[in-house]
Amino acid sequence: MRFFYIFSSMYYFYILYSTELDKYYIGHTGELEERIRRHNTNHKGFTGKSNDWHIVYWEEYDHKTDAYKRERKVKAWKRI
Repeated sequence: MRFFYIFSSMYYFYILYSTELDKYYIGHTGELEERIRRHNTNHKGFTGKSNDWHIVYWEEYDHKTDAYKRERKVKAWKRI
């Protein structure tokens, strides 16, 4: 008898905040904890300017496309 395990990956829409920069960052990922860790490393991207990013909001989705759509929707609010 064989057993099959179905891995149910979650995808996340998230908002980070940096106290040092007084800025928010909006994104999506399949690995929330790892992604936040990488945001807090020294790199050339927007979040590389500070290492105090912390999560202030997140939503879970079953599909990556849904998390991405939510990210695009919220980012569009800044252009209104």
